[in-house]
Amino acid sequence: MSIAPSALPIGMRAIEKRFGSVPVLRDLNLDVEAGEFLTLLGPSGSGKTTLLMILAGFVRANGGSIKVGGDEIITTPPHRRNIGMVFQNYALFPHMNVFHNIAFPLKQRGVGVTETAQRVEKALELVKLQGLAERRVDQLSGGQRQRVALARAIVFEPRIVLMDEPLSALDKGLREHMQIELRALHRRLGMTTVYVTHDQREAITMSDRIAVMNGGRIEQLDRPETLYAAPKTQFVAGFIGESNFIPVESRNGSVWYEDRLIQTGAPTPPAGPHLMVVRPEKLRLVTASDPSTGVNVLDATVSDIIYQGDSFVCYASLRDGRQLTLRDYCRSDVLARLPAPGQPITLGLDAKDTILVAAEG
Repeated sequence: MSIAPSALPIGMRAIEKRFGSVPVLRDLNLDVEAGEFLTLLGPSGSGKTTLLMILAGFVRANGGSIKVGGDEIITTPPHRRNIGMVFQNYALFPHMNVFHNIAFPLKQRGVGVTETAQRVEKALELVKLQGLAERRVDQLSGGQRQRVALARAIVFEPRIVLMDEPLSALDKGLREHMQIELRALHRRLGMTTVYVTHDQREAITMSDRIAVMNGGRIEQLDRPETLYAAPKTQFVAGFIGESNFIPVESRNGSVWYEDRLIQTGAPTPPAGPHLMVVRPEKLRLVTASDPSTGVNVLDATVSDIIYQGDSFVCYASLRDGRQLTLRDYCRSDVLARLPAPGQPITLGLDAKDTILVAAEG
């Protein structure tokens, strides 16, 4: 018996959801490829959990279409969608042991005793809980409960697995470990997985693609490295990774910060105000002898320097008072050139690392 499900694609079109007169999802379209690990990422209130619950069938959309493998399921009840679900609080049955918690969806589907035992054993092996079938739920650690919830979600060979912030209750160390475990399990089983989180580092670590949500819409859907290196909006640039924003202006086919020409590897944007996105780890210290071709140079004053063991953070103020953050490793050549607080500093940003987005608001 193989527990690996047959992965299917998901297509969502024109999804609308209102709670009373308040719009939560607005004309939302989303495609998830068969076998993909896609994360819905966004702040509280962005609509990510509502979208997941609509896909699961627990919330009814006000309009739109959901197709799984070409079959329309927008009106199909949850128990007939053949979708596995891992909830934020795990939703385990406290009066049942591990075996019966995992076996519950099989019992609901009328699977025989022998096959149920085989499937549960296989699921326990996949989530590395062999030997714990008779353990009570209240005797398990947080990480073990998360694994039981995952085993219950995959034991009946669902077409899709949905996860609603399943790691949020775990401490930092265990959470990071479980991110790797979940990613490895996904690669092994090839499940179509839709995952919800507000933690951008978690999303980047685990996902094939990430849908960044804001105000009931998808602002950008891309691979993690593309979202980080080429955000399309100010919101995405600010939500994915750490960013400094510097106001610039596009005019006459060039981009300017005050009286200084800004070089960029991308085409010049339309005329008007824009923001230069500056990632702290992309800034570096430069001197007058450094070549300026392909480098944007910014003059600033050191505000503070914080050492963090193998790295340091330098806070600096531009002439207009705007704050910049530089982050680098504690290499001897860098530390030897680092001015003290109150002293001038020159920062360089390579043109290829210079990101421009439209100014919002």
